[in-house]
Amino acid sequence: MNLEVNYIDAFTDSIFGGNPAAIILIDEWLSDNLMQSIAAENNLSETAFSVKNGDTFHIRWFSPLTEIDFCGHATLATAYVLFNKHTDIDSLVFYAKAVGEFNVRKADSGFIQMSFPNRKPEPIDVIPDALIHGLSIRPDEVLLNQQAYFAVYSSEEHVVNVRQDKEQLKKLKPYDVVVTAASQKYDFISRYFWPANGGDEDPVTGSIHAGLAPYWAEKLGKPILQAFQASKRGGDLFCSIEGDIVKISGKAVKYMSGIISI
Repeated sequence: MNLEVNYIDAFTDSIFGGNPAAIILIDEWLSDNLMQSIAAENNLSETAFSVKNGDTFHIRWFSPLTEIDFCGHATLATAYVLFNKHTDIDSLVFYAKAVGEFNVRKADSGFIQMSFPNRKPEPIDVIPDALIHGLSIRPDEVLLNQQAYFAVYSSEEHVVNVRQDKEQLKKLKPYDVVVTAASQKYDFISRYFWPANGGDEDPVTGSIHAGLAPYWAEKLGKPILQAFQASKRGGDLFCSIEGDIVKISGKAVKYMSGIISI
């Protein structure tokens, strides 16, 4: 069996930036074990598999360690591949079990805009010891949504400089940890740690901005925001809040394509 695979860098306009994803379009689902093995072999933040069902593209995402409920950058990368294969279309409908149906469209100047459910985090009463001991700098505020703990800092330098204790943060599974602060150059910046579910640090995490954007929109009093994920590779995201929908836009570039022979 031969499978076409495309490696796409998402949330960037140049290769070697943003977050890389492997995209595999298939006619029917492979076994879970095989998809997980392919993702482990690719060893990228995510490998996305997509099957067309009528007018809807069903999508699943796998890190090298496990299947992921919700992934933004690999969705952006999948849409990039589909838009380039089908140049006559400018919008797509995706479906994922944990997210439901959501729309992705071509926007202006090469951007791709994804419409995700609003996942604004909520404050928590008790901060887990594993989170306190898992970050080298104590956060000023901690919140939680379906995906991660939000560690909020008063200084963007804290976000850039904070270090994680992977063994401590693994104890928070199934939740990951995002650290964030307001920024002078951008509206806000973040970093994303996920040792229990994918790796040490995710380069750019589109899904968590479905929670970050509404949080900062309320804090800053503005519905349209520019964000930067301050990982080693880095990535730019443009976010807007429209009620229950968070729209997240970014660019993508193709790094390579090839054939997986199994």
